[in-house]
Amino acid sequence: MSQPATPKAFPVSWDQFHRDCRAMAWRLADKGKFEAIVCITRGGLVPAAIVARELGLRLIETICIASYHDYKSQGELQTLKGVAPSIQAIGDGRGKGILVIDDLTDTGKTAKVVRDLLPNAHFATVYAKPMGVPLIDTFVTEVSQDTWIYFPWDLELKYSEPIAKGTKG
Repeated sequence: MSQPATPKAFPVSWDQFHRDCRAMAWRLADKGKFEAIVCITRGGLVPAAIVARELGLRLIETICIASYHDYKSQGELQTLKGVAPSIQAIGDGRGKGILVIDDLTDTGKTAKVVRDLLPNAHFATVYAKPMGVPLIDTFVTEVSQDTWIYFPWDLELKYSEPIAKGTKG
């Protein structure tokens, strides 16, 4: 996610993320018979586990692409681990029967790298921003391009300042 100077914050709790992943599984259930999941790490790991459970899929593989090297800004994409040969052997060898999962599509750059490798796969993300939507087949919630999503694995519980500074609790 390319973080704007004054982002709109969209914090997501574990409960909400789990509900959104299950909603994604409901949408995917009638999209065809998937033989395997390829999750884009790291963000796709948690939704892939939830969707795999809900759809009864056991074959889960990863493609490892790094784009956020300092958390706040997207840098050069690096493919750290490609698609396994066992996945490429499924269906037509171009992704047919494969479900690709990620937590978010922001600019669509990561999805494009994977789409080039598996052009016939079905791409699903929990959240989507307008620039990334054209590369995704299924998503649950669209947020504005200037929204920064705070995923539950990036958050901790702590005191929060009141919106009106100087307000006594």
